[in-house]
Amino acid sequence: MSKALLVLAHPGKSSLSHLFAHSVRATLEPRGIDVEILDLYAEKFDPVLTQSERDAYYTTTPSTTGISEQVSRLTQADMLILIFPTWWFGLPAILKGWLDRVFAPTIAFDHADNFGPLKPRLGKLNSVLVITTLGSPWWIDWLIMRRPVRRILKTAVFGLCAPQAKFKMLSIYSAEKMSGDQIEAANAEVKKLANQLRSIRL
Repeated sequence: MSKALLVLAHPGKSSLSHLFAHSVRATLEPRGIDVEILDLYAEKFDPVLTQSERDAYYTTTPSTTGISEQVSRLTQADMLILIFPTWWFGLPAILKGWLDRVFAPTIAFDHADNFGPLKPRLGKLNSVLVITTLGSPWWIDWLIMRRPVRRILKTAVFGLCAPQAKFKMLSIYSAEKMSGDQIEAANAEVKKLANQLRSIRL
């Protein structure tokens, strides 16, 4: 059975992020995919990288104290879905902290000799789906900011730690003033992308 880890990073239970998370789960589970939702706010995940974690960063035994369950969830997943709002053209702090702490050496990557290119370790991941909402219109993200969140996740994070994974991203713009019909259309697109994940297997 394929296993999907859905990481949700929004404090509002009535948010579009929560709506989309439930839609993804409802789409995947009837198709035989085990979906685990990791709600970072609900679980009160601590995003602060600890001194011991940083001190152990370049050792052969990095510290996993306090994140062992998170590591297990990540490394067992075939699919990873990230759902979050884009704030100030970046990740919510709690999600950035999850990446800082969990995407660590010997877990998501290995250091190369002489500080060369990182060596990927998330070989089990065969697909990554990112769904994010933005208050700004599309042209600010595309033309002025040049899609910083997409570039960071696709190239810097998953391009280094899981280069074999198929990466897809859906950005939903002007989300704060969407009509009911627009929300339905966005939700349909979310379900469509989630449905495509099932056909991506190793």
